[in-house]
Amino acid sequence: MIREAMLYDKLDNNKVKCKVCNHRCTIASGKRGFCRVRENRNGTLYTLIYNTVSSEAVDPIEKKPLFHFYPGSRSYSLGTIGCNFRCKHCQNWMISQADLEGAVTFEIPPETAVDRALATGSRTIAWTYNEPTIWHEYTYDSAKLAKEAGLATVYVTNGYITPEALKHISPYLDAFRVDIKAFTEEFYREVTRAKLAPVLESSKVAKELGMHIEVINLIIPTKNDSPDEIRELSKWVHDNLGPDTPIHFTRFHPQYKTLELPPTPVKTLEMAHEIATDEGMRFVYIGNVYGHKYENTYCPNCGELLIKRDGFSIVDYRITPLKKCPICGENIPIVGEYPESEQP
Repeated sequence: MIREAMLYDKLDNNKVKCKVCNHRCTIASGKRGFCRVRENRNGTLYTLIYNTVSSEAVDPIEKKPLFHFYPGSRSYSLGTIGCNFRCKHCQNWMISQADLEGAVTFEIPPETAVDRALATGSRTIAWTYNEPTIWHEYTYDSAKLAKEAGLATVYVTNGYITPEALKHISPYLDAFRVDIKAFTEEFYREVTRAKLAPVLESSKVAKELGMHIEVINLIIPTKNDSPDEIRELSKWVHDNLGPDTPIHFTRFHPQYKTLELPPTPVKTLEMAHEIATDEGMRFVYIGNVYGHKYENTYCPNCGELLIKRDGFSIVDYRITPLKKCPICGENIPIVGEYPESEQP
């Protein structure tokens, strides 16, 4: 469905300036923005994907991954077409880099999305699989309805949303699961065709707005795997988002235009875990390595195993109903309750 966009300025000569993402595209009449799904028609900006869905699933919240946000719950998950990045390693490039006209899609109005989330027993709605920032109008309307229905809401995002757009949706957005893909402008310029600084800024704004934040850093061999870069990233997260912010170092597998690179060595991920822990991060995870001990949650004070995971499933949950370690009483920052039927 086509609908007039939110958050843009009208300029001279029928041009418009989009303010949803940090490309802040100035778009001539008849042209589209960098995302390829926002089009200027005679001086009015339109979203071409208002209720256009490419992907629909009910996922474990741990698949996002979100480890400290309604653990053990289901998340009704939707994706559309397009992206404001051009990541050469994108795992969902079939939809993120697809042409809208040739893509296989279907329509799910916001009201239907909320009804389906409730019908599946989901605790949250997540906009994921591609970048939700470019879907602002639909996610805004859906999030508002979701909150009225008692659902929590999640952005799985590259963080390139503008402060204006983030503040606009913030009353209805609970979790901001952000990829900080690297900690150099060179990486962002060469690999994503974007910039690092706006990602860091939006992450800080999300924190200031009270959203739950978890950080993902996909470690790619030879691209962003130096100990110094990992240390700088860990320091930044510690100082700006807080030491209790979960940070996930995840394993790269060859995808899309990076087929020449090998999977990330597990020892590199373990090095990143050690560095982040040394820098004071209290909840550091390793992802995309099935069965690794650091996919579990441990008490940062006494080391007790608190949440044991098997892939995306929780097999043992030992945090008390008051969200404390059962051994030493340390407060464990978890948003939401573990399903009552499984509460120890």
